[in-house]
Amino acid sequence: MEQRHYDFVVIGGGLSGVCAAIAAARHGVRVGLIQDRPMLGGNSSSEVKMHVCGADIHGHRPNARESGIVEELLLKNRFTNPLHSFEAWDYVLYDAVKSEPNIDLFLNARAYEVETNADSITSVLVMQSTTERVFDISAFCFCDASGDGLVAYKSGAKFMYGREGKEVFGEPDAPERSDCKVMGASLMFTAKDVGCKVSFVKPDRAYEYSESDLACRDHSHITSGYWWIEYGEDDIISDCESVRDELVKMLFGVWDHIKNGGDHGADNYALDWIGSYPAKRESRRFIGDYVLKEQDILSGGHFADTVAYGGWNMDMHVPGGLINVSAAPTSYFNVPDVYGIPYRSLYSVNVENLFLGGRLISASHLAFGSSRVMGTCAVIGQAIGTAAALCVKKRCSPRELNDDMAELRRLLMRDDCYLPGVEYTDEFDAARSAFVSASSFKSDYEPKNVTDGFYRNENGKNHCYRSDGIGPNGETITLELGEPRKVTQVAVRFDSDYSNELTITISDAIRNRQRPYPTELVKKYSVSLYFNGEKVYSSITDNNVKRFSVHETGGVVADKVAITAYETYGAKYITIFGINVY
Repeated sequence: MEQRHYDFVVIGGGLSGVCAAIAAARHGVRVGLIQDRPMLGGNSSSEVKMHVCGADIHGHRPNARESGIVEELLLKNRFTNPLHSFEAWDYVLYDAVKSEPNIDLFLNARAYEVETNADSITSVLVMQSTTERVFDISAFCFCDASGDGLVAYKSGAKFMYGREGKEVFGEPDAPERSDCKVMGASLMFTAKDVGCKVSFVKPDRAYEYSESDLACRDHSHITSGYWWIEYGEDDIISDCESVRDELVKMLFGVWDHIKNGGDHGADNYALDWIGSYPAKRESRRFIGDYVLKEQDILSGGHFADTVAYGGWNMDMHVPGGLINVSAAPTSYFNVPDVYGIPYRSLYSVNVENLFLGGRLISASHLAFGSSRVMGTCAVIGQAIGTAAALCVKKRCSPRELNDDMAELRRLLMRDDCYLPGVEYTDEFDAARSAFVSASSFKSDYEPKNVTDGFYRNENGKNHCYRSDGIGPNGETITLELGEPRKVTQVAVRFDSDYSNELTITISDAIRNRQRPYPTELVKKYSVSLYFNGEKVYSSITDNNVKRFSVHETGGVVADKVAITAYETYGAKYITIFGINVY
């Protein structure tokens, strides 16, 4: 057995785990990332091929797309993966993790046992199937972002399962009584036009469906599978293999109906890919110091310890899935606006060094119907990774970090994480007191907006600078710092159009309404520092694919910063949401 020790160990390589690991690593701690599949991405990986949904509700809520690390990943994917290949997306994530020198990645590795001491986890035992190696991996703190939460469960962390009745949290849309039913798992498929008529013979074990059986389930789009091919409602963990068997019979039965059960325009279509891994929506939900509830979501989740946010409508799938053919596959409860998610929901109430990532967070079944989607899970992961780094440096528990909430929130916003309605203030940011001017600007898009502490438009107010066109020498925005200071870092926040959906998807309908890339994003720009009128630092970036770009300047003394943007990906003006000088 091999011994390994890290500052922070993340179990689960979905988007929440990936973002947690990257965030912690970038803040200087040693991270072990343990993933039991051969690729990263969880339900967004090539095993499942589910698009990354979030607070923007497929682009229908303006200015709401998630920022931070998940934005960085999705932008990189958009510019390098024009075919929306999920296999290529796997390697966007793989490259992002492997590029971080502070992360050791364990793929095909299952954390199967937990060692504890008093109320803390000391280590996890990990078996890597490809190498037949066993690791005893210890850490100062852990995050379970694995979906089912085996490590959290084996550590003795308290959890919830099923639907809470009205008497538990007083939620207006909760069922009258509690039960043990959870949302089911799904198998997706893709189909392609092969250019000629092709037949399909239904496997003997597959189910048969009539048009009336599927009357409540739209099956007019035949190329990109159906999330409502769903099954499971009770012990979805222990029954996972039988759930998969049922889903296979359902999937082939649905495809048989499309091919042979009437005119669905499918004569020339054949199955191209079929999922083999049941994509779960819900199993265990663990209990933290605070349980996020329906009331919080509907009222905007205004918490003093907000560290992440959601906005997806509460999406409550019918128990049993497709076996309940007479019922609509899901019920949507409208979420009126984005809402904050409190830090107290992101760690265990009784295991002292355990963070709860992804769909394991402390939330009621109803609140979980919104918070479970991957865009939201990703920003939760970045909050956890940043918090874990602070815990390591301060040698404190996740709960004790509540005393340093202002610092955690400052670091998150410094790293371009959006906290609804919260202004970013940082005593180390010299830009806040700088005099800002520009070569040109449009009315209501003044240069000073880049230092107002808000980095997206919200509540009907513009928080960005926008030039009046692009001149032959580009457009320059200048920050006069007032007095010389040592500048080690300049951060620029461009416009990547938070109102346009950016997700990778197998859905033709969703893909066709997306733009190829955000035309507003600045493609070529320079960062220059001056002292007494002399240029003391300059950096030119071409083919930029980042919304949030950080430049390490080496600690030169300067009294002026100038950003010159020369070219966008199509827009006829330059937009910048923020400039920070540290």
